[in-house]
Amino acid sequence: MSRDLNRLYRALAADTDERVLPAPDRVRRRADRRARRRAALGALTVAVLVAGTAAGTRLVLAAGPDTDPQPATTTGSPSPSPTATPPAPLPSPTTPPPAARTPDAPPTTSARPPAATPRSIPDRAFFTLAPANDTGIGEASVPGPVLPALCGATPGESGMVTRRARSLAFKLADTPQGYVPDGSYRNSITVYRPGRADDVLADLRQAVRDCPTQPGLDGGEGLTSTQRLLPDTGYGDESVLFESRRPAMDHEGGPAVGEVVRLVRAIRIGNVVTVLWEQGWEGTSSPRSQVDKDSRRAVQAIRDWLR
Repeated sequence: MSRDLNRLYRALAADTDERVLPAPDRVRRRADRRARRRAALGALTVAVLVAGTAAGTRLVLAAGPDTDPQPATTTGSPSPSPTATPPAPLPSPTTPPPAARTPDAPPTTSARPPAATPRSIPDRAFFTLAPANDTGIGEASVPGPVLPALCGATPGESGMVTRRARSLAFKLADTPQGYVPDGSYRNSITVYRPGRADDVLADLRQAVRDCPTQPGLDGGEGLTSTQRLLPDTGYGDESVLFESRRPAMDHEGGPAVGEVVRLVRAIRIGNVVTVLWEQGWEGTSSPRSQVDKDSRRAVQAIRDWLR
């Protein structure tokens, strides 16, 4: 071994012998202090992170859904923040906003425009008898009045556009075919100018009220008839029903026991008025149930025509 190497070993041994190792308790206390310092530093770091997260959340919520939070400034004194105004509620996407409408503007309707006034009346506008009531005689276009005399009043004769009338006989359902008919109608259809048809029915009501008695009605020479209005609903847009009564007559022309009753019904459908004037057959009276059935058939026929 060289001298230089021996000298270096002796110097190292001398230096090591002068250093004294610390006692074990001292080493343990130093390690505990170091561990407590690291734990405190870690807890402080976690607290700073939690506080920062909470502050950021409050800032975002206060700014609202459509406002970006302002970046924090690091210089100067902080200026007082204005009082925050709550954001206005957003409209529901499923609820449409109310339509603006002028207070005086009328509401819109989906009603169809009025149909043009007919200028002619086809055959199909008249009702047909039910097979059980058909006598087989058919119908006839006979000129003459469409309403009985009412003390000189002529309701329905003004404002006309066109009119057609016919006469037809009927039998009741239990009357055998080939027997004498049970009654007959004077049936008319009249088209009026717009706004006149309802006046016609009002005039007819008044004419019946003003004529409670009428001499010589229905060809009864010297026999006085009495007229009165009857309650009536459920036919067309409106209707007027009245009866006319007079004493019955025997086959020789003399007075007989009992009365003959005639029924007259006027029905309005729009600007059209149809009249069923039951005139009987050889002194028979009007059967109300049959007149009601044929009135409904008359209304349906006119509605099918105007459709």
